[in-house]
Amino acid sequence: MTFDHDLFVIGGGSGGVRAARVAAGDHGARVAIAEESRMGGTCVIRGCVPKKIMVFASEYPDAVAEARAYGWDAQAGGFDWTTFRGHLHAELDRLEQIYRANLERAGVTIFDDRATVEDPHTVRLADGKTVTAKHILIATGGHPVRPDMANAACGMVSDDVFQLEELPKSILIVGGGYIACEFACILNGLGVEVTQYYRGAQILRGFDEEARGLIAEMMREKGVDLHVGTNIVQMAPASEGDMRHPTELGASMGGPAGQSDAAALPKEALRSGEGPVRVKATNGVEKVFDKVLFATGRAPNTTGLGLEEIGVKLGRNGQVAVDEYSQSSVPSIFAAGDVTDRINLTPVAIREGHAFADTIFGGRKTRIDHGLVPSAVFTQPEFGSVGMTEEEARENHAIEVYCTSFRPMRTAFIDRSERVLFKLVVDAETRRVLGCHIVAPGAGELIQMVGIAVKMGATKEDFDRTVAVHPTISEELVTMRKPVRTA
Repeated sequence: MTFDHDLFVIGGGSGGVRAARVAAGDHGARVAIAEESRMGGTCVIRGCVPKKIMVFASEYPDAVAEARAYGWDAQAGGFDWTTFRGHLHAELDRLEQIYRANLERAGVTIFDDRATVEDPHTVRLADGKTVTAKHILIATGGHPVRPDMANAACGMVSDDVFQLEELPKSILIVGGGYIACEFACILNGLGVEVTQYYRGAQILRGFDEEARGLIAEMMREKGVDLHVGTNIVQMAPASEGDMRHPTELGASMGGPAGQSDAAALPKEALRSGEGPVRVKATNGVEKVFDKVLFATGRAPNTTGLGLEEIGVKLGRNGQVAVDEYSQSSVPSIFAAGDVTDRINLTPVAIREGHAFADTIFGGRKTRIDHGLVPSAVFTQPEFGSVGMTEEEARENHAIEVYCTSFRPMRTAFIDRSERVLFKLVVDAETRRVLGCHIVAPGAGELIQMVGIAVKMGATKEDFDRTVAVHPTISEELVTMRKPVRTA
């Protein structure tokens, strides 16, 4: 059978673009890619890149305060969100064009259209055109989800933050994961009054316990009104003026009793996060916020793609189930990136897309190594992590824990209370470093370097043999001699 293309990629994010470029540019395959939104996907357009730029912007008030304490005559003045947002969107436009240019340079055919799968070798575009391919790669990523509760449409999700016409004076952030915590720190730094609710006992579930505790403490010290063990009971547009029970609210608006989410609201209140919101919480507090931001989870973009209809197996969260070579239950269809819900990080998606292209078109069967992937959370202070947490390690290993927390020279000099944390989790028998956790300014940069050593199987003695760079905060990584505890 003759196909229009050797590969058709659905999704123009980091994983899909890398697969398309490598397959076409390095291996000479005939490749097409379809993207219904903007080339670059979540990371470039509405995720990592704009978020990190907002992190930079939010750090300047603290830097100015430090400068004054060091003797500089420095004043912060006001923050102009409109100017900043204009520069931000211009930068995203520039990056999107680079993605397009790189695809075109590799010889990839681009369709700016939604694509769905019609059969194992056929893709249908939204304009009705069908295209055939020997292989199809699903790289459609994921999307933020709102909780299943009445009037959830009153709240924004992370995608909406970058489109705000103006910064709110107050915001409630619901969630305790890295997205919630990062935006809490960003908006707090930009001068927004930030309240954060998380239903769990501590933020950043799944990360190291000591690191989580220190970050929560520092966030509160910097002004985030963080409440754990707390969730929303009811929410409604503030214009409604009361907090009736959701069944009463739905009925009073002309819908069936108990009607939820968008159906319980008048059309003028349905624009995402439009207008102040009155919220009642499980702690008994009832308050009006200019905005509510839900950062309560993400889901794979598989709805309506036609995958299940042709036999592609999906997991319980809607993710495409794949093997170690990213192949689905239908042999001609593969998937990479967040749509597989393996490790939802941009560099992992890129690795998966590259490995797929090398395996199918480069003649080199390449497995993805999902072990010991470093990650960073861009809270203030930052958090860098690689390997096992102390809690994970003690389940299957006899361990030694080396840990120190202290006020760094930079801020101790001006009598500020900020502390940093450095922690190594070590296998007591093999001496291998199982995990490293850093809470400190620049932790994201530091953990990249430490990740190399941990991935190589470095032992505690390898760290000890390394001469410290002095005076730095990171020298603590190689000067901790005695464990603080064993387990």
